Amino acid sequence: MIETRSRKQSGGSEEVIKTVQFSVLRYDPKTLPAPRVDSFNVPVTKGLTVLDGLHYIKENLDSSLAWRYSCRMGVCGSCGMFINSYPRLACNTQVLELKTDTVHLKPLPNFDIIKDLVPDLSVLFEKHRSVRPFIVRRDVSIDELPSGEFFQSVEELERYLQFTYCIKCGLCMAACPTVATDRRYLGPQPLTQAYRYDIDSRDDGSDERKEEALGSHGAFRCHFAGACSEVCPKGVDPALGIQLSKRRAFVASLGLLPKKRLAAVAPPVTSAKRREGTPDAPERTVR
Repeated sequence: MIETRSRKQSGGSEEVIKTVQFSVLRYDPKTLPAPRVDSFNVPVTKGLTVLDGLHYIKENLDSSLAWRYSCRMGVCGSCGMFINSYPRLACNTQVLELKTDTVHLKPLPNFDIIKDLVPDLSVLFEKHRSVRPFIVRRDVSIDELPSGEFFQSVEELERYLQFTYCIKCGLCMAACPTVATDRRYLGPQPLTQAYRYDIDSRDDGSDERKEEALGSHGAFRCHFAGACSEVCPKGVDPALGIQLSKRRAFVASLGLLPKKRLAAVAPPVTSAKRREGTPDAPERTVR
Protein backbone atom coordinates (compact mmCIF):
# COMPACT_ATOMS: atom_id res chain seq x y z
CA MET A 1 0.00 0.00 0.00
CA ILE A 2 1.35 3.40 -0.95
CA GLU A 3 -1.11 5.57 0.97
CA THR A 4 -3.30 4.82 3.97
CA ARG A 5 -4.47 8.27 5.05
CA SER A 6 -7.86 9.25 3.67
CA ARG A 7 -8.03 12.44 1.62
CA LYS A 8 -10.41 14.21 -0.72
CA GLN A 9 -9.85 14.04 -4.45
CA SER A 10 -9.10 17.47 -5.87
CA GLY A 11 -12.24 19.06 -7.22
CA GLY A 12 -14.42 16.16 -6.14
CA SER A 13 -16.34 14.86 -3.17
CA GLU A 14 -15.28 11.22 -3.18
CA GLU A 15 -12.93 10.25 -0.38
CA VAL A 16 -9.80 8.35 -1.33
CA ILE A 17 -9.34 5.39 1.02
CA LYS A 18 -5.89 4.40 -0.17
CA THR A 19 -3.73 4.17 -3.26
CA VAL A 20 -3.37 0.73 -4.81
CA GLN A 21 -0.81 -0.43 -7.34
CA PHE A 22 -2.23 -1.90 -10.55
CA SER A 23 0.28 -4.35 -12.02
CA VAL A 24 -0.83 -4.84 -15.63
CA LEU A 25 0.51 -7.28 -18.20
CA ARG A 26 1.19 -5.44 -21.45
CA TYR A 27 1.60 -7.19 -24.78
CA ASP A 28 0.99 -6.34 -28.40
CA PRO A 29 1.97 -9.22 -30.71
CA LYS A 30 2.43 -6.72 -33.54
CA THR A 31 4.97 -4.51 -31.77
CA LEU A 32 6.38 -6.26 -28.68
CA PRO A 33 8.68 -9.31 -28.78
CA ALA A 34 7.48 -10.47 -25.34
CA PRO A 35 5.01 -9.45 -22.64
CA ARG A 36 6.02 -6.99 -19.95
CA VAL A 37 4.42 -5.74 -16.75
CA ASP A 38 3.67 -2.06 -16.10
CA SER A 39 2.70 -0.68 -12.70
CA PHE A 40 0.35 2.23 -12.02
CA ASN A 41 -0.73 3.91 -8.79
CA VAL A 42 -4.51 4.26 -8.62
CA PRO A 43 -6.37 6.25 -5.90
CA VAL A 44 -9.18 4.04 -4.62
CA THR A 45 -12.50 5.35 -3.39
CA LYS A 46 -15.33 3.34 -1.87
CA GLY A 47 -17.03 1.25 -4.55
CA LEU A 48 -14.29 1.72 -7.13
CA THR A 49 -14.19 -1.30 -9.45
CA VAL A 50 -11.21 -2.71 -11.29
CA LEU A 51 -12.81 -1.42 -14.48
CA ASP A 52 -12.99 2.08 -12.98
CA GLY A 53 -9.31 1.79 -12.06
CA LEU A 54 -8.42 0.92 -15.65
CA HIS A 55 -10.33 3.99 -16.85
CA TYR A 56 -8.35 6.11 -14.40
CA ILE A 57 -5.10 4.74 -15.82
CA LYS A 58 -6.17 5.37 -19.41
CA GLU A 59 -7.40 8.90 -18.72
CA ASN A 60 -4.55 10.02 -16.49
CA LEU A 61 -1.49 7.79 -16.81
CA ASP A 62 -1.28 5.78 -20.04
CA SER A 63 -3.75 6.23 -22.88
CA SER A 64 -2.33 3.25 -24.80
CA LEU A 65 -3.67 0.65 -22.34
CA ALA A 66 -6.19 -1.67 -24.01
CA TRP A 67 -9.00 -3.78 -22.58
CA ARG A 68 -12.54 -4.73 -23.60
CA TYR A 69 -15.74 -3.55 -21.91
CA SER A 70 -19.26 -2.41 -22.69
CA CYS A 71 -22.12 -2.42 -20.18
CA ARG A 72 -20.23 -1.84 -16.89
CA MET A 73 -22.92 -3.79 -15.01
CA GLY A 74 -22.12 -7.51 -15.30
CA VAL A 75 -24.44 -8.19 -18.22
CA CYS A 76 -22.38 -8.14 -21.43
CA GLY A 77 -19.46 -10.24 -20.19
CA SER A 78 -16.93 -8.20 -22.17
CA CYS A 79 -14.54 -7.22 -19.37
CA GLY A 80 -13.46 -10.68 -18.25
CA MET A 81 -9.81 -10.79 -17.18
CA PHE A 82 -7.42 -12.53 -14.80
CA ILE A 83 -7.57 -10.47 -11.58
CA ASN A 84 -5.15 -11.61 -8.88
CA SER A 85 -4.87 -15.03 -10.55
CA TYR A 86 -8.64 -15.53 -10.73
CA PRO A 87 -11.01 -15.09 -13.72
CA ARG A 88 -13.42 -12.27 -12.91
CA LEU A 89 -15.45 -9.50 -14.51
CA ALA A 90 -13.64 -6.21 -13.96
CA CYS A 91 -16.92 -4.31 -13.63
CA ASN A 92 -18.16 -6.65 -10.88
CA THR A 93 -14.92 -6.61 -8.87
CA GLN A 94 -14.46 -3.85 -6.33
CA VAL A 95 -10.83 -3.06 -5.53
CA LEU A 96 -11.34 -2.77 -1.77
CA GLU A 97 -13.05 -6.17 -1.64
CA LEU A 98 -9.86 -7.75 -3.00
CA LYS A 99 -8.20 -6.73 0.29
CA THR A 100 -4.80 -6.28 -1.28
CA ASP A 101 -2.39 -3.45 -1.95
CA THR A 102 -1.50 -4.72 -5.44
CA VAL A 103 -3.98 -5.70 -8.15
CA HIS A 104 -2.39 -8.02 -10.70
CA LEU A 105 -4.15 -7.94 -14.08
CA LYS A 106 -3.63 -10.28 -17.01
CA PRO A 107 -5.79 -11.30 -19.99
CA LEU A 108 -7.85 -14.46 -19.62
CA PRO A 109 -5.72 -17.62 -19.96
CA ASN A 110 -6.49 -20.31 -22.53
CA PHE A 111 -7.01 -17.59 -25.17
CA ASP A 112 -4.60 -15.83 -27.49
CA ILE A 113 -3.87 -12.17 -26.73
CA ILE A 114 -4.98 -9.46 -29.11
CA LYS A 115 -3.44 -6.64 -27.06
CA ASP A 116 -2.79 -6.08 -23.35
CA LEU A 117 -5.92 -7.30 -21.48
CA VAL A 118 -7.93 -8.11 -24.62
CA PRO A 119 -8.26 -11.88 -25.23
CA ASP A 120 -9.18 -13.33 -28.60
CA LEU A 121 -12.58 -14.92 -27.92
CA SER A 122 -13.18 -16.01 -31.52
CA VAL A 123 -12.44 -19.65 -30.62
CA LEU A 124 -15.11 -19.53 -27.91
CA PHE A 125 -17.72 -18.26 -30.35
CA GLU A 126 -16.71 -20.77 -33.02
CA LYS A 127 -17.17 -23.62 -30.56
CA HIS A 128 -20.43 -22.10 -29.38
CA ARG A 129 -21.77 -21.98 -32.93
CA SER A 130 -20.66 -25.57 -33.57
CA VAL A 131 -23.26 -26.98 -31.16
CA ARG A 132 -26.13 -25.22 -32.98
CA PRO A 133 -27.27 -23.10 -30.01
CA PHE A 134 -30.77 -22.41 -31.23
CA ILE A 135 -34.14 -24.14 -31.52
CA VAL A 136 -34.08 -26.82 -34.22
CA ARG A 137 -37.38 -28.21 -35.51
CA ARG A 138 -37.51 -30.94 -38.14
CA ASP A 139 -41.27 -30.61 -38.51
CA VAL A 140 -41.05 -26.92 -39.47
CA SER A 141 -38.97 -25.85 -42.47
CA ILE A 142 -37.12 -22.54 -42.51
CA ASP A 143 -39.71 -21.22 -44.98
CA GLU A 144 -42.64 -22.27 -42.80
CA LEU A 145 -42.29 -20.19 -39.69
CA PRO A 146 -44.56 -21.16 -36.79
CA SER A 147 -47.88 -19.33 -36.76
CA GLY A 148 -47.56 -18.77 -33.02
CA GLU A 149 -45.39 -19.44 -30.01
CA PHE A 150 -44.64 -22.96 -28.79
CA PHE A 151 -46.49 -24.32 -25.80
CA GLN A 152 -44.24 -24.87 -22.79
CA SER A 153 -45.10 -25.60 -19.18
CA VAL A 154 -43.43 -23.95 -16.21
CA GLU A 155 -41.80 -27.28 -15.33
CA GLU A 156 -40.36 -27.64 -18.83
CA LEU A 157 -38.96 -24.11 -18.64
CA GLU A 158 -37.35 -24.71 -15.24
CA ARG A 159 -35.43 -27.72 -16.59
CA TYR A 160 -33.14 -25.52 -18.66
CA LEU A 161 -33.73 -21.97 -17.37
CA GLN A 162 -30.57 -21.84 -15.23
CA PHE A 163 -28.40 -22.56 -18.25
CA THR A 164 -29.85 -19.67 -20.26
CA TYR A 165 -28.15 -17.07 -18.05
CA CYS A 166 -24.80 -17.53 -19.80
CA ILE A 167 -23.34 -14.21 -21.00
CA LYS A 168 -20.45 -15.76 -22.98
CA CYS A 169 -17.81 -13.97 -20.94
CA GLY A 170 -15.29 -16.81 -21.31
CA LEU A 171 -14.44 -17.05 -17.60
CA CYS A 172 -15.38 -20.73 -17.43
CA MET A 173 -13.16 -21.48 -20.43
CA ALA A 174 -10.27 -19.61 -18.81
CA ALA A 175 -10.65 -21.59 -15.58
CA CYS A 176 -11.02 -25.04 -17.18
CA PRO A 177 -7.88 -27.24 -16.87
CA THR A 178 -9.02 -29.43 -19.75
CA VAL A 179 -9.30 -26.45 -22.10
CA ALA A 180 -5.74 -25.57 -21.05
CA THR A 181 -4.41 -28.97 -22.15
CA ASP A 182 -6.66 -29.75 -25.12
CA ARG A 183 -7.29 -26.91 -27.55
CA ARG A 184 -9.88 -28.99 -29.39
CA TYR A 185 -11.96 -29.66 -26.28
CA LEU A 186 -15.27 -27.82 -26.65
CA GLY A 187 -15.19 -26.50 -23.11
CA PRO A 188 -17.83 -25.78 -20.48
CA GLN A 189 -19.63 -22.92 -22.22
CA PRO A 190 -20.49 -24.68 -25.51
CA LEU A 191 -21.21 -28.01 -23.81
CA THR A 192 -23.61 -26.43 -21.35
CA GLN A 193 -25.44 -24.64 -24.14
CA ALA A 194 -25.71 -27.87 -26.12
CA TYR A 195 -27.37 -29.48 -23.11
CA ARG A 196 -29.60 -26.45 -22.60
CA TYR A 197 -31.12 -26.92 -26.06
CA ASP A 198 -31.15 -30.72 -25.92
CA ILE A 199 -33.55 -30.66 -22.96
CA ASP A 200 -35.68 -27.81 -24.27
CA SER A 201 -39.12 -29.25 -25.08
CA ARG A 202 -39.33 -27.04 -28.16
CA ASP A 203 -36.12 -28.42 -29.71
CA ASP A 204 -35.54 -31.46 -31.91
CA GLY A 205 -31.85 -31.02 -32.71
CA SER A 206 -30.12 -33.40 -30.28
CA ASP A 207 -28.92 -35.71 -33.05
CA GLU A 208 -27.38 -32.77 -34.92
CA ARG A 209 -25.38 -31.74 -31.83
CA LYS A 210 -24.30 -35.23 -30.85
CA GLU A 211 -21.17 -35.41 -32.98
CA GLU A 212 -19.71 -32.23 -31.48
CA ALA A 213 -21.06 -32.39 -27.93
CA LEU A 214 -20.43 -36.10 -27.33
CA GLY A 215 -17.48 -36.71 -29.65
CA SER A 216 -13.86 -37.36 -28.72
CA HIS A 217 -13.41 -33.75 -27.59
CA GLY A 218 -16.83 -33.34 -26.08
CA ALA A 219 -18.50 -33.81 -22.70
CA PHE A 220 -16.69 -37.03 -21.73
CA ARG A 221 -13.34 -35.21 -21.82
CA CYS A 222 -14.49 -33.20 -18.79
CA HIS A 223 -12.56 -34.12 -15.61
CA PHE A 224 -15.19 -32.48 -13.37
CA ALA A 225 -12.74 -30.05 -11.74
CA GLY A 226 -15.66 -27.71 -11.11
CA ALA A 227 -13.58 -24.55 -11.68
CA CYS A 228 -15.95 -23.42 -14.42
CA SER A 229 -18.89 -23.25 -12.02
CA GLU A 230 -16.80 -21.59 -9.33
CA VAL A 231 -15.91 -18.60 -11.52
CA CYS A 232 -19.23 -18.20 -13.36
CA PRO A 233 -20.56 -14.71 -12.54
CA LYS A 234 -24.18 -15.62 -13.34
CA GLY A 235 -24.57 -18.91 -11.47
CA VAL A 236 -25.00 -21.01 -14.61
CA ASP A 237 -23.08 -23.97 -13.11
CA PRO A 238 -21.55 -25.37 -16.32
CA ALA A 239 -20.08 -28.34 -14.44
CA LEU A 240 -23.60 -29.45 -13.56
CA GLY A 241 -24.76 -29.05 -17.15
CA ILE A 242 -21.89 -31.20 -18.45
CA GLN A 243 -22.50 -33.97 -15.92
CA LEU A 244 -26.21 -34.00 -16.74
CA SER A 245 -25.28 -34.20 -20.40
CA LYS A 246 -23.11 -37.24 -19.69
CA ARG A 247 -25.93 -38.89 -17.78
CA ARG A 248 -28.36 -38.21 -20.60
CA ALA A 249 -25.97 -39.71 -23.16
CA PHE A 250 -25.44 -42.81 -21.00
CA VAL A 251 -29.17 -43.37 -20.57
CA ALA A 252 -29.65 -42.90 -24.30
CA SER A 253 -26.93 -45.50 -25.03
CA LEU A 254 -28.97 -48.04 -23.06
CA GLY A 255 -32.06 -47.21 -25.03
CA LEU A 256 -33.80 -45.94 -21.92
CA LEU A 257 -34.12 -42.26 -22.80
CA PRO A 258 -37.82 -41.40 -23.13
CA LYS A 259 -38.85 -40.09 -26.53
CA LYS A 260 -39.18 -36.34 -26.34
CA ARG A 261 -42.66 -35.00 -26.83
CA LEU A 262 -42.10 -31.84 -28.81
CA ALA A 263 -43.93 -28.71 -27.80
CA ALA A 264 -46.76 -27.89 -30.17
CA VAL A 265 -47.33 -24.53 -31.77
CA ALA A 266 -50.00 -22.55 -29.96
CA PRO A 267 -52.98 -21.62 -32.13
CA PRO A 268 -53.47 -17.94 -32.92
CA VAL A 269 -55.53 -16.02 -30.43
CA THR A 270 -58.80 -14.98 -32.00
CA SER A 271 -61.01 -14.22 -29.00
CA ALA A 272 -59.04 -11.27 -27.68
CA LYS A 273 -60.39 -7.89 -28.69
CA ARG A 274 -57.99 -5.32 -29.98
CA ARG A 275 -57.98 -2.13 -27.97
CA GLU A 276 -59.12 0.95 -29.78
CA GLY A 277 -56.23 3.09 -30.95
CA THR A 278 -53.69 0.26 -31.05
CA PRO A 279 -51.42 0.88 -34.07
CA ASP A 280 -50.78 -1.78 -36.69
CA ALA A 281 -47.57 -3.79 -36.45
CA PRO A 282 -44.79 -2.63 -38.79
CA GLU A 283 -43.92 -4.68 -41.83
CA ARG A 284 -41.34 -7.44 -41.38
CA THR A 285 -37.78 -6.34 -42.00
CA VAL A 286 -36.39 -9.90 -42.26
CA ARG A 287 -37.73 -12.29 -44.88
